[in-house]
Formats: sequence, C-alpha cells, structure tokens
Amino acid sequence: MADQTPRAAMDEAVLPGTPDFVIEAYRTLAERAREMDFGLLEEDVIILDTETTGLSVRDNELIEISAAVLSRQGITERFDTFVHPTGPIPEEIVALTGITNADVAHAPSARDAVAQLADFVGGRPVVAHNATFDRSFIEAVKGGVAVSDLWIDSLALSRIALPRLISHKLSSMAELFGCASVSHRATDDVDALAGVWHILLGALCDLPAGLLRLLADSHPDVPWAYRPIFSALAQNLPDEPFSLRTARVRVLDGEPGEERFDADELVGLSMPSREDIERDFAPGGLVDTMYDAYEPRAEQVEMACEVRDALATGTHRAIEAGTGVGKSVAYLVPLIEAAKRNHITVGVATKSNNLADQLMYHELPRLAGVMDGGVSFCALKGFDHYPCLRKLERLARSTSEIKTDRDPADTLTAIAVIYAFACQSPSGDLDALGIRWKSVNRADLTTGSRECARRLCPFFPDACLVHGARRRAARSDVVVTNHSLLFRNVAAEGKILPPIRHWVVDEAHSVEREARKQWAITVAADDVRTVFERLGGDDAGVLGSVRREFSHHEAGTLYLGLCARASACANRAARAMADMFDAARDLSRTVRTGGYDQLNIWIGEELRASDGWSVFLPVALGAVDALEEAGKALQALAETVSQDAPERAADIADPARQLRELKDGLALIARGEDDRYVYSLQVNRRMRAGGEVLTAERLDIGAALAEQWLPELHTAIFTSATLSVSGDFKHFEHAVGLDRLPARSSQALHLDSSYDFDAHMSVVVASDLPDPRNRDAYIDALEGLIFDVHVAMGGSVLTLFTNRRDMEELYERLQPRLAARGLELACQLRMSSARRLRDHFIQERTSSLFALKAFWEGFDASGETLRCVIIPKLPFASPTDPLSCERSQREDRAWARYSLPDAVLEVKQAAGRLIRSSSDTGVLVLADSRLVSKGYGKKFLSSLPTQAYQRMDARQVGRYLELWRASHE
Repeated sequence: MADQTPRAAMDEAVLPGTPDFVIEAYRTLAERAREMDFGLLEEDVIILDTETTGLSVRDNELIEISAAVLSRQGITERFDTFVHPTGPIPEEIVALTGITNADVAHAPSARDAVAQLADFVGGRPVVAHNATFDRSFIEAVKGGVAVSDLWIDSLALSRIALPRLISHKLSSMAELFGCASVSHRATDDVDALAGVWHILLGALCDLPAGLLRLLADSHPDVPWAYRPIFSALAQNLPDEPFSLRTARVRVLDGEPGEERFDADELVGLSMPSREDIERDFAPGGLVDTMYDAYEPRAEQVEMACEVRDALATGTHRAIEAGTGVGKSVAYLVPLIEAAKRNHITVGVATKSNNLADQLMYHELPRLAGVMDGGVSFCALKGFDHYPCLRKLERLARSTSEIKTDRDPADTLTAIAVIYAFACQSPSGDLDALGIRWKSVNRADLTTGSRECARRLCPFFPDACLVHGARRRAARSDVVVTNHSLLFRNVAAEGKILPPIRHWVVDEAHSVEREARKQWAITVAADDVRTVFERLGGDDAGVLGSVRREFSHHEAGTLYLGLCARASACANRAARAMADMFDAARDLSRTVRTGGYDQLNIWIGEELRASDGWSVFLPVALGAVDALEEAGKALQALAETVSQDAPERAADIADPARQLRELKDGLALIARGEDDRYVYSLQVNRRMRAGGEVLTAERLDIGAALAEQWLPELHTAIFTSATLSVSGDFKHFEHAVGLDRLPARSSQALHLDSSYDFDAHMSVVVASDLPDPRNRDAYIDALEGLIFDVHVAMGGSVLTLFTNRRDMEELYERLQPRLAARGLELACQLRMSSARRLRDHFIQERTSSLFALKAFWEGFDASGETLRCVIIPKLPFASPTDPLSCERSQREDRAWARYSLPDAVLEVKQAAGRLIRSSSDTGVLVLADSRLVSKGYGKKFLSSLPTQAYQRMDARQVGRYLELWRASHE
C-alpha cells in the first residue's frame, strides 16, 4: 500500500471545490490508516466477490466465486472456485474476465459451489462492493441464504467515508490509495477490496467528532448493517457531541464572498477581439493546453467567434452545431472571458444531467486550470435536489418511526451519506450521492421553496446547501443549471437565480416543451391526496401534531378551536375534491377518443357546451369554494401558531399555500376564461379511480419568453444539433420568441458537423409499406421488415416507436422469432426502468431494444452497441392532442406550422443517436412510406445530416443491410 497519494492525483480524484483540509486528509489516509488498529472490524471478516454471465440475476449465472478471511495482518485464508453455468459464457464476458468455457467445464455446479462457500463463511459478516449484486446471485442459488445474515456493502460505506471522491468504483479507489489492482477477476478484486476496507475504516474515523456515535444511536429499533461498524469505531474516538452547524462553518471557511455586478449596471461588455478568440483555439493556444490531443476545427472556431460577437453587441443567436463541433468549449471560452473581464456572472442551461456533469466535471475544471486567475463555477438545481439540513437533524434524532414502504435501513444510510457529505462539502446536491430513493421518502430530507423555514432555520443562509448554493452562484463566474429551473425562475420573476443577463441555452431544441411543462398549472389527484394526508386531522398528520402540542398551552382553548375548524374544513375540501375527480372521470366517459390507455382530452368549446360538462362544472366550482374555506382556516391557524412556535407555523403554512394554489388552478381550468392557455383532462383508463389530472398549459411559449424573459437579457445563445428544418430557423425562432423582438436583435447560424456523415451513415427508406392508418396491414408489413433488419444487422438495433400499442404488439410477435435466431430483444414495457434498459443495451453489444419517447433524444450508445435505428412511424402529434386541437381551432394551416416541423426535428434527434463519435457507423431505417408519397417527406429527408439515402421496397432492405454490414466490419 502506498504511503501517501500524490497531491496532483488526489486533486483529480475529488469533486471540484473540495476544501484543502479534506484533500489533505484523503491524501495522507493510506499512511495513517496503516498505523490504525480497528480491532474486530478486521478480524474474522469475509471479503467476497463474484463474476457472472451478465447483470440480471433472473437471466444470468455465477461463473466464479472468491472469498477471503481478513485479519489485521491481511488475508489469512482463501476460497476460490469457478462455477459451472447451465449455458455457454457470452463472448463479451469472456473478453472482459478472461474466464472461458473450458475453465468452468469441470467446475462445481452453482448449488455445490455456494454450499462450499457457506461452509467457508461460517455465518461471519461478508463485505462486498455493491453487495446487493453479489448477494442476489448467491441467494438465488438454493442454500445461498445460509451463507451469511450480515452483508456489508463497501460501495455504500465508501460514500459515507469518502463523500468527496468523484468515483467510488473499487478499481478507482484501489488505484488511488495504492491497493491491489482490479482486473475483472473475483480473486484480484477480493485482494483490492481487502486493502480498500482498511482505507474506509480509517476514513470513517476522520469524520467530525461525535458523528459516528450519533449515527450508531439513531433509530436503534431499525436493523442496520453499518450500526456495529460506527459503534465500534466511535468507542476509540473522543466522546464529544456532534454539531452539524460547527462542521458547516468549518467547511465553508475561506469561501469567496464578493458578489458580481449586475450587467445592467454596465454600459457595455469589455470583450477580447475575434483574433484573440481565434488564437485561443489555434495550436499552442488556450484550448490546446486543455487536452492531450486537440485538433482545431474550423466550425468550433467560427462558433466561438459568433458567440463573442453576440456578447459584444448585446444580441441573440440561434446556432445549430452538428455533432462533433465541440460546441461546449466553443461557447464557454468567450462566455467566461465576458464574466472575468466584466466581473459578472454568466449562465449555461442544459436539458440533460449528462451534459451538466460534462461541463461541471470536465470542461470547466480544465478551463479553470489553464485560464489566468482560474474560473469560479457552480451548479444550481431546484429545491428538491438539495438536502434540507434542518430536516436531516430532525429525522436523525427523532424517536418516531421512519416512513417508508421498504427497508428503513436505506433511510439511515441516506442520513449517514448526507451528514458526511455536508461535513466535507461547501456545496452540492443529492443527485450523485447514490441514495436508494425507492426506499427513502425524499420529502423527509428535502424542502420546497414555500416550505423552507429560512430565517427560522439555524443553517440559513450560508450553511444551508440550498441558499448557500444560490449565494455562491452570485459570486461565481459561471452558473450551470437546467432548463426547468431556468424557466421556473422566469415564472418566479427572477427570485430564484442571481441576475444573469448572458445565457447559453444548450440542447435548445427542447426549450419550448420544457417551458410549457414548467409553466403548466395542474390539479392532480395524486398531489391532492398527498396534501390532505399530510394535513391529517384530529389525531394524525400536521393538524394532529399541532393539536397535541398545544392542548396544554395556556391558550389551549383557542388552539383547539382553530385546529378543530381547520380539520373540519380540510375534511370537507378533501371530500369535495374526491367528488370533483370522480366527476372528471365520468366526464371522460362522455368523450369519444381513440386513446390507448392514457386519455388526454381537450377541454375546448365543444366539451364545455356538452351535457357532461354541465354536470361536472358545479361540482368543480363547489370544490373551489371548499378549498378556499380550508385555506383560510389553515392560514388563521398558522398565523396564531407563529406567535408561540414560528418553526411549527411553517408546517401549517405550506399546505395552506398548496390549497390556495389548487383552488386558483381549479378555478382557472373550470372557468376557462384565460385564452393564453389550452385546457385538458388526463385520465388513465386502466385505473378505476385515481391518477386524474386537470391541466392548463401556456399556448404560445414564444410570446411569453419575448415578454417575460428575453427583454431582461443582453444575450441569449440558443444552441443544439437540431434547430432548423430544411435549413430554415423560422420554426425555432417562433417557438422561443426571437421573431417577436426588434429587427437585427438576433441572428441564426448553421455549422456543419465535423464528422463525415456521408461516409459513416446510411439512410434507407422503405417505400412500399402500407399507410399507418391502415393499421392491420401496416403492422403485418412492419413485422416482416423489423425482423429482416434485426437478422441482417445481428442485433444492436434501436427501434423508436411513437405509441405503446404498436410497440407492445410487435414485441410479442417478434421477441420469440428473434430469440429463435439467437438475438436478444428488450422492450420498454410498463413499469420498466428506462435507466436499466439503457445500461443493458449499452453493455450487451448485440442486444436490441424497442423503446418510446425517452430514447428519442439524449441517449448515447457509441460504437458497436448501436448500429441501426428504425423509425416505424413519423412522430406527428396525435390529432386529438389538446395543444394540436387548440392550435387548429385558432389558426389555419396549424399542422404545417407546428406539427410538421416538430416531427422533423424529432426525427433529426433520433437520427443523431447513431453517430456519436468520429469512428461510429450506422444505418437509419425509415419505415413510413409517407416520406415518398407525401410532399412533406422532402422536409424530413433534406433535414438529415446526410443527403445520401436509398429508397427501396421493404423486402430488399434485409439484403441491403447484409451488404452494408459486410462493407463496414
């Protein structure tokens, strides 16, 4: 084991912004841990690892088990065995692990191997990295549950012990701390974990005094694998009370405190010249120093200069930059120059977490390392992405039962992870902490904007992770946020984000959709139920707690009276809302619609004039009155409670505010008098009751942006690989409001991709399939085409559907046919995890997938994992979609103005899944014959990144793909 980790290596291994005292503790950890004695925690502990034929315990099997007995001196006894699976080992697993079918040919069966393992372990505690994976495979074998009752997940423990590491992979930690290397063989991984286990125990001892004791004593009734570890370590540490407030003060010491100018206070921006920007991107320039192998790209330089010009002139840009241009660095360099030269804060808004992480953990740290004076940057997300430290303290020290439908131990692990992170992190959010939210009630550990106690909270403002992040943003050069928070800030009249006047909106093709979503006003049955459950009544919930707490107060009679009135009003409102949702479901039955399961019903003039509406409306307005009465009763209670218990008043004021918002939303939708909105009702026909949603969405997002946001900005740079339709930006400019601004205040620019799409991408149009409106004939023909494509490509095919019905029917038909050919096909079925499907598709090189909307954009699977994309049907909005209906009623040719260009851009996004690197190759198969039979088909084809497409009959596609594949492999 290494004595000390080099400072440079540790700087790269920890999250940006890690305090120096934490980095130094991590750097010297290996040396210090070597001198520590952890007693029984290193005696008679089993270190275990397995190798398997895949990731699914249902579909895959064990092929190797390795275990070792650990002591203070190291490993004292070993157990290693191959396991004979029932089928052959997949080629990719052989390549990964080096374990061949010959190695396992004469190995014991899984049952015999696990029985031998149980004898070796003898019931001792088992430590494994991602223990759930290894335990699941062991216990899936008969007799496996007897191996051990106590499994300790070193992956979860590492997030508590070393919360500032960028990666908690075993291989990363083993390399960083000089332990044995990881090789995808169970024996080597056991050696590595034995060394890392010692490191983790030492790191836990570095946590603030008293924290381990607090964790060990928290909720003692809950069985928790880490409790004995924390308890044993705490016995050898100073017996001091833990103060999270003190820990936060220490970690925030030295944080920069100078706020930036509001750019509105400046006459204009001082900017480098175009020649300066060009030098930054030239060989030997600024950008060249960021990368080991940088090749200047003319398109990237042109984009950087265009961003520079927009900032210098206070104008806006729509920049379509193809894949491979390197647009992130192209806009960051001039944007940061503007921030640093003028002492202002600039902003970047992204749609996906992947891009935000790329900026925060790669591009921005690299730029900070090469620019004079460095670069200060931070990420901002919505309230519910940050832990509420006040709630954390309350939950950790509470004696009441943890609320969860699953394992309460996961909540204790979440508490420990957040405590450790808060003690070592000036800033940060929950998203990268590895918390199992399926078991943990997020509302117990986060707060909403209106629910936040603010000045009543001991951590407000700087020590709070939410408000501290916002104050830090006002002192940073660059703020990275997401589209949703950007548009929530617009709705909140700029009260969430600092006054940023210069924005880059990346992945801008989704701006209109995201703004419409964030500004939507909804009245949802599930949300309503949650509010009233939280309120409770005489004996439960917030009202029950207040009643018990103030029953013996000197003004108890007053409090009990107010509680009784609030409880009665809340009960009446709950019944009125239940009646309203029942009436909404009855209303949906009067509407003729061709929806599959989820109905999305337009509430237009015709529906409002119907008999069904005449029944629904008085019920809805009655609910409005009940909500108003309940809100007033709760507000009166909150105002009275605030005189004696201000912090408790916040618990009442928040549901009161929610009831007011529900009342206003329901009144808006029921009356339908505001013509800025399109109104709709969503009902799930698969459910007898529940899940109903009434919605009001802004119709013209561009008009709202042009009125409420763009006038406050000096420069907005909208960029994406898909903004134009046949080279025309008019649709996008209208969608975001650029066409409503004064002349010459914005410009549009297209930059070709740096990749050779003509050489690497082929487009096939199956020209003879039946029209999709002739469904039976279309589905039959499509089945044959998709089968031929999968067989010809040997898998690695992503088929993107526009509706669940077609996808599920074709999956039922094709999955067994393809399985008979040795090809694996997965499907995005109901309740399936999109993330797991993505991970499996990427890891299994020849697997194929049927998927819906979540995979049309933002899904990256470069190389051999994705060689073909099939689009069975052009993604036009449904003619019964409320937004389409409203537009058609108000405008002539609305379909051509909105639905057609939206569909073109979606196809461009889907096509973009194929070529994600300069070496990728792939085929796009378009199976909608309307591309050649309708005049609008040319818009789709001319908008693709390559103009070389092949038109052929469906029966010829399979043979063409066989030839294409032979020429590209």
